[in-house]
Amino acid sequence: MLNKIKQTTDFLNNRLQNTPRIGIITGTGLGGITEEISANTEISFNRIPNFPISTAPGHRGMLVAGTIKNIGIVVLNGRFHLYEGYTPQEITFPVRIMSELGVRYLLISSAAGGLNPQFETGDLMVVTDHINLTGQNPLTGPNLDALGPRFPDMSRAYDPDLVKLSEQKALESGILLRKGVYVGLLGPSLETPAETRFIRMIGADAVGMSTVSEVIVAIHCGIKVMAIVAITNMNLPDSMKESSAEEITATAEKTAPLLSTLWKNIIPALPL
Repeated sequence: MLNKIKQTTDFLNNRLQNTPRIGIITGTGLGGITEEISANTEISFNRIPNFPISTAPGHRGMLVAGTIKNIGIVVLNGRFHLYEGYTPQEITFPVRIMSELGVRYLLISSAAGGLNPQFETGDLMVVTDHINLTGQNPLTGPNLDALGPRFPDMSRAYDPDLVKLSEQKALESGILLRKGVYVGLLGPSLETPAETRFIRMIGADAVGMSTVSEVIVAIHCGIKVMAIVAITNMNLPDSMKESSAEEITATAEKTAPLLSTLWKNIIPALPL
């Protein structure tokens, strides 16, 4: 693993023109933030040594690097999922690389199903905590002591100060921002009504098939995390409606400009 990390980091260091302090991972249909970057580097995932290939709909599969207001940024326009057949270590490998490149803050977006009945399709929700129901953990196996501790503390995985910052910038921007707990499932099948009722009962406000593994590795690396999800469909167990990947992607794409505006206002306010 360490040899692969060094190989990939060296490859990217030779191509990036700025040291990235902020990393961004975009979810289904939510890659619009790349249009706000003064980009100087674009590399397809399939050209980056040791990177997986993104196969999920709505994921472009490009690394974009540059600046926003003179702040170094690296964006993964697309991500990897356990349901694609990758291991937890493979899907979080790019987070390891971001850390080695100099990233201090990781901003994560994803599409999610809404569980809180007060939410509506198209809402944005800042994540305050998560529940890992994937059945897997990217830190399983021998610990990489050079990269982080054996037992990383997760009590403040979603930094409370960053949650407050997101709420402040949302208010200033006139954007409604919900907040709540995200539950990560393995996928790729969507939830049954009984599963939906169960995950709502254990305290989740939104559900998705990503994010939690990335957050665990970011915390292991010492990176601060902010995650904002787009509520692309509502999962209400007593009145479940059929959902499709196409509908979820379309809703995410409609929400993307709002999220891009919020990220653009948050980034310059991060205490680098």
